[in-house]
Amino acid sequence: MRKLIYSMGVSLDGFIAGRGGEIDWSVPDEELHRFHNQQTRELGAHLCGRRLYEEMLYWETADRDPSAGEVELEFARIWQGLPKIVFSTTLERVEGNARLATGGVAEEVARLKEQPGRDVGVGGAGLASTLAELDLIDEYRLFVSPVVLGGGTPYFPPLDRRLKLELAETRTFGDRVVYLRYRRAAEAG
Repeated sequence: MRKLIYSMGVSLDGFIAGRGGEIDWSVPDEELHRFHNQQTRELGAHLCGRRLYEEMLYWETADRDPSAGEVELEFARIWQGLPKIVFSTTLERVEGNARLATGGVAEEVARLKEQPGRDVGVGGAGLASTLAELDLIDEYRLFVSPVVLGGGTPYFPPLDRRLKLELAETRTFGDRVVYLRYRRAAEAG
């Protein structure tokens, strides 16, 4: 069965964006960008809320930017080929290799998980919060940057239960970003 993976950059104090929505502190260097490229290449689909979808529209044409570097061009090609499912109550149409979700979040995720294929990614705070609250996320991937923002958009929403996770992988990148991959902890029988 496919897994649902939530992957985002996060500050040391747990925020994916600052108080004003700024994410400039999380721009990856080339080594980290290549790692993101590889992880994105391994996905079979990506779930987006409206805001993330609109932010990522840049990548639909980034391969035409003459100033784009090799690693950015590679990501653009990967992103363009990746099917996206967009959850929005305000958008009437989407572009590129994307479709608007036709069902509720839980129904769409259940349908995707049952289909054969590679794992499904999700990014963006709003949609990921909903999925975490519904306990649908199988893996959490945090890219912890050495910065304290003091407030902003949290990686984890407030939950009324504990998430039991186990550390599956760690890696430190040259720019001192620490990658932490957690998966659901196996329940004791």
